[in-house]
Amino acid sequence: MLIVAGGVYGMFEFGRYSAGFDSLAALKQRTTLRSEIETHEATIFELRARIAQLESSTVGQTREREEVQRTIGELQAQVARANQELAFFRGIVTQNANSAEVKIQQARMVATATANKFRIRITLVQPMKPDSVVSGVVVLIVDGEVDGKPGRADFATLSGGKRREIPFTFRYLENIEEEITMPPGMKPEQLLVEVRSNRRGSVPVQQAYVWSVDPQ
Repeated sequence: MLIVAGGVYGMFEFGRYSAGFDSLAALKQRTTLRSEIETHEATIFELRARIAQLESSTVGQTREREEVQRTIGELQAQVARANQELAFFRGIVTQNANSAEVKIQQARMVATATANKFRIRITLVQPMKPDSVVSGVVVLIVDGEVDGKPGRADFATLSGGKRREIPFTFRYLENIEEEITMPPGMKPEQLLVEVRSNRRGSVPVQQAYVWSVDPQ
């Protein structure tokens, strides 16, 4: 099914959740927090340089110096809070990674002779000791734009209605190659890969990849 959405599209969450959070959202939050921390620290550096200038200036600039010092204190508090949140989300990602039974080692998008057809090549591995065979399914979803609006194509659409998931069974490593067809008017931006093991209690693995096509 090809879904075209407006504002609610940004609220759509891919995959399942573990303890109220998913690893993809946590990774995105970590990136945002790192960016905020770097921005605040750069501003603090500039403000400290300004204070150094004001120290040698006239007494009439004392008020400005005090305002700059107050701003530095506020930014330092924000950096401290952001670092605490960063540690929190890092823990979520680590917990999910450690409990995953199957790991997505890589995913590639490869061009074909037909403009709207692509080969998706995925490599799966067992991150822990491969002492038994693991089986499950892989689901592919493409996010992008359709006629200038956010859109999503599920695997049933991408496979031309042939199937909704890709089964796998392996012990050490599994290479999966699947050909997909992009719906008319779809401009792909991101490939979402979800791996679900059949073993009870296993954690689904979700990974997003920027749409970047390799030549044949």
